[in-house]
Amino acid sequence: MSRRPDNRRVILATVAVTILLSIFPPITESTVEKQALFRFKDRLNDPHNVLQSWKPSDSPCTFHGVKCDPLSGEVTGISLENSNLSGSISPAISSLTKLTTLSLPGNLISGPIPPEILNCTNLKVLNLTSNHLSGTIPDFSPLKNLETLDVSANFLTGEFHSWVGNLTLLVSLGLGNNNYVEGVIPKSIGGLKKLTWLYLAKSNLTGHIPDSIFDLNALDTFDIAKNRISGDFPASITRLENLSKIELYDNKLTGEIPPEIGKLTHLRELDVSSNQLSGALPRELGNLKELRVFHCHQNNFTSKFPSGFGELHFLTSLSIYRNNFSGEFPPNIGRFSPLDTVDISENRFTGPFPRFLCRNKKLQFLLAVQNQFSGEISASYAGCKSLLRLRINQNLLTGHVPEGFWALPLAKMIDLSDNRLTGEISSQIGLSAELSQLILQNNRFSGKIPPELGKLINIERIYLSNNSFSGEIPTELGSLKQLSSLHLENNSLTGYIPNGLTKCVRLVAKNSLTGEIPKSLYQIASLNSLDLSGNLLTGEIPATLVKLKLSFIDLSENQLSGRIPPDLLAVGGSTAFSRNEKLCVDNQNVKTSEESSLSLCSGDQHVHKKRSVDGTLLFLALAIAMVVLVAGLFALRYRVVKIREFDRENGDINKAGDAKWRIASFHQMELDAEEICRLDEGHVIGAGSAGKVYRVDLKKGGGGTVAVKWLRRGGEEDGNGTDVSVAEMEILGKIRHRNVLKLYACLVGRGSRYLVFEFMENGNLYQALHQTIKGELDWHKRYKIAVGAAKGIAYLHHDCCPPIIHRDIKSSNILLDGDYESKIADFGVAKVADKGYEWSCVAGTHGYMAPELAYSLKATEKSDVYSFGVVLLELATGLRPVEEEFGEGKDIVDYVLFKIQQDRKNLRNVLDKHVLSSYVEENMIKVLKMGLLCTTKLPSLRPNMREVVRKLEDADPCVSNI
Repeated sequence: MSRRPDNRRVILATVAVTILLSIFPPITESTVEKQALFRFKDRLNDPHNVLQSWKPSDSPCTFHGVKCDPLSGEVTGISLENSNLSGSISPAISSLTKLTTLSLPGNLISGPIPPEILNCTNLKVLNLTSNHLSGTIPDFSPLKNLETLDVSANFLTGEFHSWVGNLTLLVSLGLGNNNYVEGVIPKSIGGLKKLTWLYLAKSNLTGHIPDSIFDLNALDTFDIAKNRISGDFPASITRLENLSKIELYDNKLTGEIPPEIGKLTHLRELDVSSNQLSGALPRELGNLKELRVFHCHQNNFTSKFPSGFGELHFLTSLSIYRNNFSGEFPPNIGRFSPLDTVDISENRFTGPFPRFLCRNKKLQFLLAVQNQFSGEISASYAGCKSLLRLRINQNLLTGHVPEGFWALPLAKMIDLSDNRLTGEISSQIGLSAELSQLILQNNRFSGKIPPELGKLINIERIYLSNNSFSGEIPTELGSLKQLSSLHLENNSLTGYIPNGLTKCVRLVAKNSLTGEIPKSLYQIASLNSLDLSGNLLTGEIPATLVKLKLSFIDLSENQLSGRIPPDLLAVGGSTAFSRNEKLCVDNQNVKTSEESSLSLCSGDQHVHKKRSVDGTLLFLALAIAMVVLVAGLFALRYRVVKIREFDRENGDINKAGDAKWRIASFHQMELDAEEICRLDEGHVIGAGSAGKVYRVDLKKGGGGTVAVKWLRRGGEEDGNGTDVSVAEMEILGKIRHRNVLKLYACLVGRGSRYLVFEFMENGNLYQALHQTIKGELDWHKRYKIAVGAAKGIAYLHHDCCPPIIHRDIKSSNILLDGDYESKIADFGVAKVADKGYEWSCVAGTHGYMAPELAYSLKATEKSDVYSFGVVLLELATGLRPVEEEFGEGKDIVDYVLFKIQQDRKNLRNVLDKHVLSSYVEENMIKVLKMGLLCTTKLPSLRPNMREVVRKLEDADPCVSNI
């Protein structure tokens, strides 16, 4: 009896201690853990000081992003999402043995994933997505407790390993969007029975989808997009009845979608676009009542589009462009769905234009380009104020446009061109305040151009040509400061050209305009092209137009008089001023006048012959002197090179006995020198400016494939062999940009140098562009290549300090990886842009060299811009820089300009017919024009590379056609 109170006291004391411990947990922090955390921090760069709470005097449990066990105080989690951290992951992480969560997504962390992380066997969540990690992925098999593994969107390499099948507790697996070598989907993934999220997109995967995948009954998301998966559409996918999202786009799948797809009643998103699928879509797709997104564009589907889509209640995005659907478009689509994006372009739909696409007032993008819709635009669209982009051009639409359809307050683009629409442009167009493009050409619109267009302060392009507009050009258009293109040709406009129009980069007005050419036009600093042909203009050509540095001019078929400024004659040629009976040329331009109907200005006829003879003699004398000078320079250069070569050979002979390799590494990569130097002549993949390039398949250090450039008879400049006088090593070793070729290492020994580069699966652009089979490099790939290369060069010019001038930009020096991402290569003649420095020899390749290099040895960034402009012309035309058809001494720049002058009204004649379509024509012309701008003869008129990048991004065919 006496012991019972003691037991009560013990129980009460225990309860009290437990409560106190729960409120004030014991501080049992490990010194080892704290040290590990600070070593982890030391390897990171923290520009925003998100780790400022990590102080040695405080408990780790108070650190930002750190979680601890509430009882033991041990560190169990590190979560630092989207914190702008860079640097690398410290191997010290292995000391945190109780760690269950390591989450670092959305940062800039680089380097390899440390293998020491395998010691953290309690990890349940490992999320390293969206960083800059490189190297191979460690075998995570020891981490048996992992439930989430996401290392997607990095730069990881190596094979796609089958060990993932050992992580049987995985619920989420993300390995996609990395740079693996070619592989297949491991069958072992089928053993991950708890998996709900599988992301393997852009993983360089080939072959078929293993049937074991379709045993993952818990799977909710299946994403293998942007690979090269082949075979028929997998009918077995219908066994995965819990799927809500299927992403199979951008593969090589064939066959038809089976009717059993209707069993996936939980499906919300289905994207099978950019494959080779065919046949009719099964009507059972209409049974997917939860469907939000359906994309099947760029396939070969035929027949009618399933009418069941008209009964869906949640559909928001429908993209079916570039197929062969025919018949009437289901009339009820959109009647019950909150559609925000519809693209049904480039099919063969007929009948009336669908009425209900904007029934729920959510529609932002409406594209129905290039079909055969007929009849009038439904009045229901008058209330569609949510539209951002409207393109229903190239159809057979007739009648008036609904009054309210002109008033779209959010729209950036209205394109109703190439139809048979009638009526006038409503004054309500002034309410479309965000409009940047109004494209109405090739219709039957009439009436006056409304002055309310002057309210569109963001408008850049107005295309009203080939209609029946009448009256005068509204003076209000002169207030549009952003207006760059105004096309009014082939209408019935009269009156004067408004003086206020001083911002149009291209003023086209082939109508019945009268009066003189406004002298104020010279104020248009950005004016590039001027076409006023086919009017009734009178008076003289303002001499001030010379200040504009025009690249195109056409004043033909007017009633102009007086002297033609010689500089304008040089730009446009005689045809640009023809059919103006009272125009004349100076005697300096007598050749031009003899080849055309232009007459000489009075008082000049008697002097031109003598000046012509004197000029010829002077030219011959200068030419002979130049030949002698150049020959002497080449002879001197040859002798210097031979002397240096002899010295190097002697030096190498003396050092040949030293077999020790010296390696300078620039990226995390394990290399075996003996493996690198065993080069097979059967694996030669090219030759750069300084040596052959070989493909080497590595067996050691994690495997992989590299490109090795062999530079024989290379000397070492110092005792450790790392200071090698190779421009590529000096430059590429410092550069970090995804569009510049990566140099892994430089090896020196046995009288040779080896530069080890990343391997580019698709060779160089020249090979891809000019191969025998045309069309494989479609326009979307070409555009991607152009933008990537432009970004690489812009990085060299604007982000390197001091700037780097490549000096040999050409299509064969633009390499292409497996995804046709372009990378600038071959820096053998590149130099830093030291102010005022001239080089002893001209670098570059014929056809790509800027004209100023003919008289100056000083290359500048604008020299690179010119060379890149030639590349853009290659991409747009499919031609080589120099071809026999161009004529002797002519290159692609001369040829394109000549063809354009022959037919100024149809630039498509210059474009590459193998990839040209109405869908990309506009964008190809933009790139062509950018190429011409980059190849302007005066360097000061060429854009810099940042401007080139910006303009090319504006020409995105995917954006322009959305």
